[in-house]
Amino acid sequence: MEELFKEKGLRVTTFRANVYHIFEQHSLAISAGLIEEELKSFDRITLYRTLKIFKEKGIIHEILFPNEEKKLALCKEAGKKNEDLHRHDHIHFRCNQCEETYCVDLPNHPGLDLKGFQIDQLEIQAVGTCKSCL
Repeated sequence: MEELFKEKGLRVTTFRANVYHIFEQHSLAISAGLIEEELKSFDRITLYRTLKIFKEKGIIHEILFPNEEKKLALCKEAGKKNEDLHRHDHIHFRCNQCEETYCVDLPNHPGLDLKGFQIDQLEIQAVGTCKSCL
């Protein structure tokens, strides 16, 4: 984590480290409310500034489904040296049964070529039943 923060130009603070560790402890996307529950003591403004900085630096990304609470997830590419590798080309899947949100890699994803357009980020949302609930 210290190396990642340094690479992203962020100072390592106890609070930022605590927030980052909460993301590490969850393999699925989580809400800001869950982060609030897991922090022992915090200033709400500091938390939301930290989340904003993490998003801007490519450490986390947000997942928005219509009419639902925003979720946040660690970016798999966050620790890679080359910023060009930081992309969010995956499906965001929400399970109707357990209501968990997953980041799922696109199988055999060769990229999408739209003539006359440059794609910087691809976001696909799917809703259904996850493999744990089937």
